[in-house]
Amino acid sequence: MDKLLYINGNWTGAQLEKMAVNNPATGETIGTVPRAGVEETRLAIEAAHEAFPSWSALTAYERSAYLEKFHDLMVDSADEIARVLTLEMGKPLKEARGEVMYAASFIKWFAEEGKRVYGREIPSHRADTRMRVIKQPVGVVAAITPWNFPAAMITRKMGPALAAGCTMVIKPAKYTPFTAIKLIELAEKAGFPKGVVNLVTGSASEIAREFMSNPKVKKVTFTGSTEIGKELIRLSADQVKKLSLELGGHAPIIVLDDADLDKAVRGAVASKFRNGGQTCICGNRIYVHEKVYDQFIDAFAEAIRRLKVGNGMDPSTDIGPIIDREGFEKIDAHVKDAISLGASCVVGGTGHVTNGAYFYQPTLLKDVRPGMRILREETFGPVAPVQKIASDEEAVRYANDTPYGLAAYVFTENYSRGIRLAEALDYGIIGWNDGLPSAAQAPFGGMKESGIGREGGIEGIDAFLEVKYISIGL
Repeated sequence: MDKLLYINGNWTGAQLEKMAVNNPATGETIGTVPRAGVEETRLAIEAAHEAFPSWSALTAYERSAYLEKFHDLMVDSADEIARVLTLEMGKPLKEARGEVMYAASFIKWFAEEGKRVYGREIPSHRADTRMRVIKQPVGVVAAITPWNFPAAMITRKMGPALAAGCTMVIKPAKYTPFTAIKLIELAEKAGFPKGVVNLVTGSASEIAREFMSNPKVKKVTFTGSTEIGKELIRLSADQVKKLSLELGGHAPIIVLDDADLDKAVRGAVASKFRNGGQTCICGNRIYVHEKVYDQFIDAFAEAIRRLKVGNGMDPSTDIGPIIDREGFEKIDAHVKDAISLGASCVVGGTGHVTNGAYFYQPTLLKDVRPGMRILREETFGPVAPVQKIASDEEAVRYANDTPYGLAAYVFTENYSRGIRLAEALDYGIIGWNDGLPSAAQAPFGGMKESGIGREGGIEGIDAFLEVKYISIGL
């Protein structure tokens, strides 16, 4: 499949150099997209800028109708989108379809939430004035999205931005442009006016620099690495450009001695091995109380051994390929470092390369201890390192000893302990007896170096709004 850019309601860019997109499960090329640069990005920004006045002038109900139609088209095309997603990203087909429905839920949620952008009247301290607060769309939004959730990370930005009255330019990851393009095809079918939604593929550096330097872009929303996020912060300074940043994570999973171990194992498997561990909120470190340590290891190992690695198009596959060589080598380095420093490999510990495709076995490491790379760095792969703890306080201390603060997980059946730990953990998302806490109606985002702002929930639309205070003299 060979696809094009979408600018001002037109599919364009056939004359540009092509970028190949490969299936990470086979190494085969599945199609091409244009390599856009500064010129094409400017055209897309200009189209969004020109469309903004009329789109923002629509009522929230009118914008909602477009989003509702888009949502319905996504649901009707879920199997088709999922197939495209798996082909270019590799995650199991069943997970891909789940992501599509999750992605659609953001469109549905914000189609309704856009009707609830409320201002307020403030009691005045003077009889001859009235004080009013209103909220208005920020303007043109540029969205930079990652490869690991190529549908959901677009709609989590697209839904609130369009509902608020903003127009958009989307730049998908180089590995997964086809999922984004499929969504734009459906948006076109839903009838969004020209210029409201635009898409460019190509040079990440050139496109991002234009986003950050172009004064017509009022807001940039980014999901990706902390390193790139910091660079975007630096680039935003010249214009004091608004940013939303969902960055890296290093999620701890804490299993206390009163935990339901069946529930803890299910939650740990769901969190750690979803998308082969290639998620920003997956469990990266597991801290288990010494009283249930051996029991948890045995049950966790048994569950991991049942996971099947393979091509995501195979319905029986649980864990697909690693996205690229760099990711594969990082995973392998983390495992080897831990073992060299005293950790024991209970399950897995190896990977293989076939025809340019990278696979790593789901791996369980026990007797992990501080100082190992895997406890400091985000692995982004199917490796579960487990460390023994002796108390709740020790668990919290280890869990918080990181510059990241995106997600954390706690397993305990004691309400008081759960509340204390949830409040003590410096993370934006806490899964308490829940390995899959994300939902469209809930805020998603982190503390510390894990980001700025929140996506989803009632908080998600606020990121695309300006607050204006009006003082009226009578």
